[in-house]
Order: sequence, then C-alpha cells, then structure tokens
Amino acid sequence: MLSEFVKPHAFVGEDVEITGMTCDSRAVRAGHMFAAMPGEVTDGRKFIASAIENGASAILLAESQPHMSVPFVTHRNPRRFYSELASRLCAGQPETLVAVTGTNGKSSTVEFLRQIWACAGKQAACLGTLGVRSPSGYRPLDHTTPDAVALHKTLSMLAKQGVTHAAMEASSHGLKQHRMDAVKVTAAGFSNLTRDHFDYHLNMEDYFNAKARLFTELIPAKAPVVINVNDEYGRRLAGICKARGQQVMCIGWCGEHIRINEVMPGAAGQTMDLVVEGKRFKVTLPLVGEYQVLNVVGALGLAQVTGVDLETGLAALEQLTGVAGRLEEAGKTKDGAPIFVDFAHTEDGIGKLLHSVRPHAMGRLVIVFGCGGDRDPDKRAKMGIMAARLADHVIVTDDNPRSEDPAAIRAAVMEGCPDADEIGDRAEAIRAGIAMLKTKDWLVIAGKGHERGQIVGDRIIPFSDVEQVRIALRESVHV
Repeated sequence: MLSEFVKPHAFVGEDVEITGMTCDSRAVRAGHMFAAMPGEVTDGRKFIASAIENGASAILLAESQPHMSVPFVTHRNPRRFYSELASRLCAGQPETLVAVTGTNGKSSTVEFLRQIWACAGKQAACLGTLGVRSPSGYRPLDHTTPDAVALHKTLSMLAKQGVTHAAMEASSHGLKQHRMDAVKVTAAGFSNLTRDHFDYHLNMEDYFNAKARLFTELIPAKAPVVINVNDEYGRRLAGICKARGQQVMCIGWCGEHIRINEVMPGAAGQTMDLVVEGKRFKVTLPLVGEYQVLNVVGALGLAQVTGVDLETGLAALEQLTGVAGRLEEAGKTKDGAPIFVDFAHTEDGIGKLLHSVRPHAMGRLVIVFGCGGDRDPDKRAKMGIMAARLADHVIVTDDNPRSEDPAAIRAAVMEGCPDADEIGDRAEAIRAGIAMLKTKDWLVIAGKGHERGQIVGDRIIPFSDVEQVRIALRESVHV
C-alpha cells in the first residue's frame, strides 16, 4: 500500500496499492506510481495524464497539483525520494558493493575487479556501460548508471542469485540525478577526470562535484576509497576524503600505496613493475595499452580493500581477459597487422589510447575516429589535433551524428587535423584503414567501442566496429 512506502499524511488522496514504479509514462502499468520529475530535455509533469490513462495508481511530484484524479505524493527532492522508494520496492543487494567513478576507465576497472574477486573464490558481478556480468551470465543495461528502479531490481536480482561482491560504474549523470542515493556503497574508486559531458555539466567544477558526491555523500565516513592521484582532481579528492576520515589508498604513477614504477610493452602484453606498500613486484599483464595498467591497478587496490590478499590479487592480474570495446583486438590482416577497437571519445581518451599503443607498433600507427552529434562541440577540433599529433595517419569519419549534420561534425574535427582523410561512411573508413596496413602497422578504431548501433537522426542503425573489421578482413582475403 502507498502508506507503507511514504510517511502517514505525506500523500494526498486515498491509500492505494503500489505494485511498481517508473519515471517513463510509456512503461506505466496498473498499480504503478509514476514519478513526474523535471528532466534536462522535457518535464515529466507533461506526461501525468498519459500515465494515468495507462493505469497509474499514484503520482510522485516536486510540488502539489490541484485537481489530481489519483493520489499523489510530493517531495522537495523527488529524484532522491524516488531512489529511496526504489530500494524499498526492490529490496536487497550484494553485501560488498564497490562503486567506481571517473571519466575514463570505469568499465574496465569494474570488470577487472570482478575477475579478481572470481579468482579469489568470490561470487562476483559487475554492472555498467557494458551491461551486467555475473556467474549466471550476461544481460544488457540501458545506461551506465541505470534508473533507480532498474538499478535496485538488478542489485536485488544479484543478491538472490547468491552474488556477494558487486562492482558498478557511477556516472556523473547518475550521481547528479540521485540514482544511487539509496545504494549501500561499501567502497569506492576514482579513475581520473578530464573534459567530457559538457553538454550536461556547466564546467569542470560542476563535473568534479557530481563525481565527488560518491565520496562525500553516498558512502560511510569510514569506508575505504581507492583514488588514482595522477591528476589534480584525484589529488584534490584524496585530500577531501582524508579530511573526512576515510581510509584512502592512493594509486598511480605517484601513488603512495600502489605505485607504478615501470611498464615494459611486449608483442601481446606488458610487464608491470609495481611498488605495493614499499615492496616491489613484477607482473606480466596479458593486455596491451599503457592506460590499461591504471585500470588494473585500480582494480587491484579495490580488491585489497574488500578483503582479497595481495598475493591472490597479483596472481589474478596475470590471468585477466580484456573488456569488450576497450582496446579489443578485432582481427589481424593477412600480413599480421592488428586492428583494435576502443571506446575513446574525448581528447584525453584519444591521447591515452595512442600513447598506449605506440610502444607496441613497430610500423605506422593509423587511427579511424569521429565525434558524436548533440554533444560537446568544443572537443571536436581538439580531438583532431591530438590524433594528428600522435598518429601517423588519420581518417576522420562519422560516429553517432544524432540530429546534427554529419558533414559539419567532420568539418569541425578536420580543423584540428587538416591533413587527415575524410570518409563519412564509417564502414568504408574502416575498410580504407585496413587496406593501407603493412606488416608492422597498427590500426585503432575509436569512439564507439562495444556499441552495436549508429545513431543517425532519430534512428539506431545496426552497426558494430568489430563486425565491420571482420567483414573487411574477409573481403580482403578474396581480393
């Protein structure tokens, strides 16, 4: 009943049975509460009538509405209240829950942490951009940090499956919109902070504050946190957490607790020289790309603070498998030139990607990439500049143009790399990149990573970079 979820007299109207909750009027069913919350694009109050027509038994609002035909609940922060109600409607979560935030590396870090936990004998899962992966299998998710109801349904499901350890990505959108406010986080990690999502955040300070909520508001004051202190934001966050009394593990190239001393690239992996609590260890990592080292070290630190001993954690690192769309090897040409697919979609991401693979490429380094539409336009030329500076050959193509003119997006990117080839058709651009490879060259295709579709206008066209690579390689065999 509604009265079981909200305080007495906190709602207007008769007590009714609540069987579900959603903020999407199209998903409302009989017995549901509809959360009519203001959004970035549209106002949920516009869809109250539609929700009632679909059978909504009650409405959640920020302020009272006259002449409502069904009971309604008001709250000064409806998003936070929605999350609290979701946690009670879908009760239960794994006992150990780690949340990881930052601009880059979240997906890899939570997946590597899941693998380390599994090697340590834990019933482990992870969830985020790449979906939910647990001992029972895989299923997709709609968002990096899902809607609060979807999130708590997932956590409850994992707990019922016997999962004791779960790692999740915490996006800035999800944190700012209070989607995680009722999740019981037992430890947290921070990867880095670079310019991204400026179509949503006002500036870097707003972006940082959204990420910092995880550490300053959502986890207990004494909870352990693992922070990459390579950038100014990591060092600033570490200071905030220490002042709060948290157990802070600092990691990175200048980490106090786990320090990366040296990385030596190989043909199919790399050797890491790590200093952990003053002791030196050499670890053979079966993954290419220097930036993966930071993700791996972050996962190692989070495994330690959640009960995995160092010896077990280090051994697990040598068995790690890569993450879909994150420096994923999609194939090789008949001459042995490798082709990798990556999700890098910012200036910093492109820089880290190319810096990471450069030591492995004995020949030319070729990159195919584009920029998404309806997103921060200021980064386009900057990404072009970074690609031109660090790659030997650049092909500019389409990413997800969305509602924008693809040619205009490409033109903005080309301002930063005027000598690049421009091939709008992404499949054709991939074929062109593969066709120019010689024996010791490397090709990286950036921007879409694991994605299975290309957003053009209001349509999602089936498209996978990995699949396009494999098609092109098959075609080249028959040329």
